[in-house]
Amino acid sequence: MLSMPSLRQDGQRESSKPTGWDRARLGVVVPLCVVVAVAIVCIIVAALTSAQRADEVALEREKHLFMKAVVNHGEWSMRRLKSVVDSDQAAHGNDIDRAGGAPERIAAWLKPLLDHDFVLMIGSADHVLYAQASGAQTNAQGAAAAFSQVRSLLNHLRGRTGVLPDSTVIIARGDRSKAGVSEAAFLQPLLGQLAVVTVAPVQRARADQPTAEAQPVVLTVRFIEHTLLSNIGDRLQLDNLRKIDDEAVPGDDYVFSLVDRHETPIARFAWTPKRPGAEVLQSVVPFIGIALAGFAVLAGLVLRFMRRTAATIAAGENRLRYLALHDPLCGLPNRIFFSERLEAVIADVKRRGSPAAVFYIDLDHFKDVNDTLGHPVGDELIRSVTLRLSRTLRGDDLVARLGGDEFAVITSVSSDHATLQTIAGRIIATLCAPYSINGHTIVIGASIGIAVIDQRAADAADILRYADMALYRAKNEGRNRACTYDKVMDADLSQRKLLEQDLREAIENNGLKVVYQPFMNASGETVVGVEALARWPHPVRGMIPPSEFIPIAEHSGLILDLGARVLRQACLDGKAWPGLTVAVNVSPLQFRQLDFVTLVERILAETDFDPTRLELELTESTLLGNLESAEAAMHRLKALGVRLALDDFGTGYSSLLYLRRFPFDKLKIDRSFVLSIETAADNAAIVHAIVSLGRGLGMKVTAEGVETAEQHLFLRAAGVHCMQGYRFGVPGPATDITARIATPGVYRSIEGDAAAALAG
Repeated sequence: MLSMPSLRQDGQRESSKPTGWDRARLGVVVPLCVVVAVAIVCIIVAALTSAQRADEVALEREKHLFMKAVVNHGEWSMRRLKSVVDSDQAAHGNDIDRAGGAPERIAAWLKPLLDHDFVLMIGSADHVLYAQASGAQTNAQGAAAAFSQVRSLLNHLRGRTGVLPDSTVIIARGDRSKAGVSEAAFLQPLLGQLAVVTVAPVQRARADQPTAEAQPVVLTVRFIEHTLLSNIGDRLQLDNLRKIDDEAVPGDDYVFSLVDRHETPIARFAWTPKRPGAEVLQSVVPFIGIALAGFAVLAGLVLRFMRRTAATIAAGENRLRYLALHDPLCGLPNRIFFSERLEAVIADVKRRGSPAAVFYIDLDHFKDVNDTLGHPVGDELIRSVTLRLSRTLRGDDLVARLGGDEFAVITSVSSDHATLQTIAGRIIATLCAPYSINGHTIVIGASIGIAVIDQRAADAADILRYADMALYRAKNEGRNRACTYDKVMDADLSQRKLLEQDLREAIENNGLKVVYQPFMNASGETVVGVEALARWPHPVRGMIPPSEFIPIAEHSGLILDLGARVLRQACLDGKAWPGLTVAVNVSPLQFRQLDFVTLVERILAETDFDPTRLELELTESTLLGNLESAEAAMHRLKALGVRLALDDFGTGYSSLLYLRRFPFDKLKIDRSFVLSIETAADNAAIVHAIVSLGRGLGMKVTAEGVETAEQHLFLRAAGVHCMQGYRFGVPGPATDITARIATPGVYRSIEGDAAAALAG
C-alpha cells in the first residue's frame, strides 16, 4: 500500500537478517536424530537384553534338569533297594544279624543289586555282615574303607547325631513317621568319587518294630561316573556333560558346583550350555541392519526435503513477520512495529542528540461513517487516509495505524514548535479534504497530539502517553487542530483526576443539586413543563458548570449513577406540579445500558410518578451504532407512556433517518439556530423548515435558548409549540417552580444582559 522508502528499507533489513531457518532446522533435525538414535539404541539394547535373558533362562532350566536327573537317579536307586529289602526272602531271614550267618543266602537275596559299585549289609552293632564290590562278594576287611566313610552317615540315620554329616546332600527320603531307620538317598564323596548312597532298613519277622539302634540296614553305593553322566547328558541334551576337578574349562562352558548345607562344594560339573538368545540375536541381526538402513534412508530424504523447502520456509517466516507487524487492512505498520521503532528512535536520539517527534492522529466523526454508511465504506476511507498520509509526509517518516481510527507518525524534524505545527496543519488540511467513496462524499476531521523526543525522553510508553494527552487537549479545544505536549498537560490531567474523585464523592454524598428551567407555551404566558438539570456546587471551587463535569462523568462512567439520581429526584419533585411535563436528559452511555428501561420503570414505580408526564431527551449520538437495540428500548418506553424528545435537532449527522424510524414525540431546535435567527437568514429558514417538518410528522417543536422578545415573536410566528430560555426563567430549585405555579401573575419576562446575569 505504501511506497515510503523507510518501509522498503525496513523490509530489506528484515530479509537480510538471519531468518531463523538454521535454528528451525537444528530444532527439527537434532531432535529427529536423537529420537532415531535413541530408537536404534533401544532396539539393540532390547535385543541384547532379550538374548541374555533367554540364555539365562535356558541355563537355569538346564541346571534344574541336571539336578532333577541326579535326584531321579537317587530316588530310583532308593526304590530299587527298598523293593529288595522288602522282598519275601528278607522277611524270612531271621538270622541275618548273626555274624557270618548264611552269607550264601544273603548273596542270593542281594543278587538284584549286582550292578552297584558297593553293597553293604550293616548289623545292629555297626559291623559289616556282608560286603559286595562291583558285583563280587568281598570280605569285611575289603569293605572297611568304604564303611569307614559312611559310618558318620549311619550314625545320623540311627539317630546318634542330629546333624547331617558335612559334604553330604540328601536327595530322597522315605516315610520318616515310622519307627526305626527310614530309607534315603544321599550324594556324598566316597573313595575320591561322587557317589549316590542309598540306605534301607532290613525288617525283622516279629510283631514289634525294632528301634533304629537295633535295626540292620542295607547300604548301596553307585558312583556318578562318565557313563552315567553321558546318559544324563544325552537325555537332557547337555553337551559335553562331565565331572571336573580343578582343571580349567573353556570360556563357553558352564561350571555347576554341587554344595552341601554349608555351601561347601562337594563336586563340580561342566557342560556347554545352549544359547537360544544368541541364536535369536543372529537371526534378527539382518533385520536390524535393514531397519538401520531404512532409518538412514529416511533421514536422508527428510534432510533433502528440508533443504528443498528452506527457501519456502524462510519466505513464509518473513511473510508471517510482516503480517504480525503490519495492519491487514491498509498495510501500514501496526502498534507492535511502531513501538519497536519508537524505542529505536528514542535510543538513537539519546545517542546522537538529533530530535524527533511523534504525531498521534485521531480521525473525527469516523465512527459516524461506519454507523451510517457501513463498515466497507469505513474500510475504504481508512485506505484513502493511508494514501494521503503517505503522500503528505517525508519518505523517511514512519506512518503506523495503531487501531480503529488512530494513526501515528514518527518524524525526524526540528523540535521547533512552529515547524511541528506546520507539519500538523498540513496533515489536517490533507485529511479534512472531502473523500469520494462508492458515490458518497465524506468529510471528516482530524485531531493531532504531538510529543517531542529529545535526550530527556523516557521510554516509548511515556512518549505515547504524552502524545495521547496532547490529543485529548486538541479534542477538548474543538477538534481539527494540533496540540503539543507540555508539562501543564500533566497538571491538567492531575487536576482532572482530582475533579473526578471529587465528583464521585459528591454523587455518593448527594452533593449535586437538581434545578429546573421552565418551558412555556407559544404565548410565553403559561408554564407547560420543566427540564431537570444537574448543578454541582463544589465546596472549594464554587459552582462548576455542567460543560466541565458532565464530560468527566461520561468518561469515567459516573454518568450512570448521576443520571439515575437526577431521574429519581425529578420524579419526586414533579409530583408537586400536576399537569406539568418533567423533561430529563439521558446520556448516550446511560441509554445504551441493557437495563435502562427496567431502571426507568422501577423509578416510576418507586416514586409513584405518572409516566405520561415524564419526557426523556435523547441526542442523535445516543442512537449511533445502536439502531436495533435503541429502537426496541424506545418502543418499550412508549409502552410505559413515557414521552421521547430529540434534543439538539439539526446538529447531528443524519437526523431525518431517526425522525422516520424512531417514535419521537417532540423536536427541540438547538440554541445555535435560535441565537442568530435575527441576523442570519439561513438560520431563520432552517427554523421554519424544522417546524414544518415536525408538524408534518405530528411532533411538537420546542425552541431552546430564547433570550429576547424578537426571538420569541419570530418563533411564535414560525409555529413553535413551546419555548425555553432565559427570557422565561433561569434554572432554579424546585421551590421556585412551585412558587411560580402558585403566583403566575408575578412572572414577567427577563431579557438581554439581565437574563445572562441571572443565569450566572
